[in-house]
Amino acid sequence: MSRDSALVTAEWAEKNLDTPGTVFVEVDEDTAAYDAGHIPGAIKLDWRTELQDPVRRDFIDKGQFEELLSRKGISNDDTVILYGGNNNWFAAYAYWYFKLYGHQAVKLLDGGRKKWELDNRSLVTEVPQRAATSYQAQEPDPAIRAFRDEVVSAIGVKNLVDVRSPDEYAGRLLAPAHLPQEQAQRGGHIPSALSVPWSKAANEDGTFKSDDELRELYAEAGLDGSKPIIAYCRIGERSSHTWFALHELLGYADVKNYDGSWTEYGSLVGVPVAVGDEPGGNA
Repeated sequence: MSRDSALVTAEWAEKNLDTPGTVFVEVDEDTAAYDAGHIPGAIKLDWRTELQDPVRRDFIDKGQFEELLSRKGISNDDTVILYGGNNNWFAAYAYWYFKLYGHQAVKLLDGGRKKWELDNRSLVTEVPQRAATSYQAQEPDPAIRAFRDEVVSAIGVKNLVDVRSPDEYAGRLLAPAHLPQEQAQRGGHIPSALSVPWSKAANEDGTFKSDDELRELYAEAGLDGSKPIIAYCRIGERSSHTWFALHELLGYADVKNYDGSWTEYGSLVGVPVAVGDEPGGNA
């Protein structure tokens, strides 16, 4: 994909807020951010209550995704523009969902809320009302999602990219420092995984770095572009951001997001675990 087919600028977004067939959707780590002010006309997706299965540890299935988008007033023909806080952390997660279920006309607002606010563009509190639709999703695309058995088999064979913070990678933390240290039973990383924190792909204003800068970032970390790539983090949202950079911007064909990530892997019995700052570490 080209950058233009996956991203829109804040300037473009402001000019197309009322364009028929274009739907702006906010998805934030802080699920209350939308209520305090959002892009005019944007609707909200709550990643905790609407994108996660209420019973199983999994994201919503095809039928649930269809019901959600139908209820939100999104049709199959709509172009969906996703954005959020924290450099589009959870917006990229939602983007990956849309691609997983076959919605091709979806883009990220480059820079998300951060760039929009830095530009002093307008935010409103009015919640738009959209008529319900009858959204039809495709079966989930197995080419962009990795599961634990594939991940274990990929150790030392494929590119494994750990996009968490260096302290999480080394096993000193189980989660980002501002969050409770919970969920995984063990700290560390998957042996042979490269450490490339997701945030290194973004500029100070939240926009993505240039293609050349991104290629240099991953090359310096040791990424072998001739091999398949699996990205992971703690619960799959930060690795969605890296998946976007590698697959949608740089055009690597075989890139998967392991959404089970360290919350699953770090609690598995008998799998190899590395600790420390080096890819091999101590298994």
